[in-house]
Amino acid sequence: MFYTDRQVSILEFLQRFRRMHGKSPTLGEIAEQFRVSKVTIHDHVRQLELKGAVRKDAHRARALEILDPDYIDPDPADNAALGTLPITVLGRIAAGQPIDAIEHAETVDLAELLPMGRDHYALRVCGQSMIEDGIHDGDLVIVERRTSADDGELVVAIVEEAATLKKLFREKIEGRSVFRLQPANAAMEPIYAEAVEVRGVVIGVVRKYPQPF
Repeated sequence: MFYTDRQVSILEFLQRFRRMHGKSPTLGEIAEQFRVSKVTIHDHVRQLELKGAVRKDAHRARALEILDPDYIDPDPADNAALGTLPITVLGRIAAGQPIDAIEHAETVDLAELLPMGRDHYALRVCGQSMIEDGIHDGDLVIVERRTSADDGELVVAIVEEAATLKKLFREKIEGRSVFRLQPANAAMEPIYAEAVEVRGVVIGVVRKYPQPF
């Protein structure tokens, strides 16, 4: 199915909102996200309905249902089929002032912390542009596959056919709309571009510490 760029952005926002909040956004919340009127969003949603991508109950505020399987997250009941990787958390450890060592066992699933699959992938970091955000050369970043991002999100961006890892901001310079790709390294300058292609948003970082010989 062919979608416009804005329709893809709306579908991705619907998917992301449902993932985070367990419910659909209202038309007002979608309009606020894209900084347009509710009438404009209503028109986009109507076009998505005609394409069979979503279904809306006119009598309910949060009744937008995604129908396109490419934007439907797997049911949590299917997690067993997808596989899990449990690990025991024994308690807390101080990284500042020492604290009392108290074991309080719990179990977390690494598959939830570091999801991989259709909507996620990993990239190996090369360089030091994000070191002040704790991302170092050689780290793995876990990326949620998306084509849009909010201001301040850490993105995988394509600028002039080159890929980079930076925080994304939208700005006006001399009346022109531009993107600012901001490094987290005081020694580096931001990148300004009129066109940026977002390939994903970073949701996690993995670092393996070297073992002593």
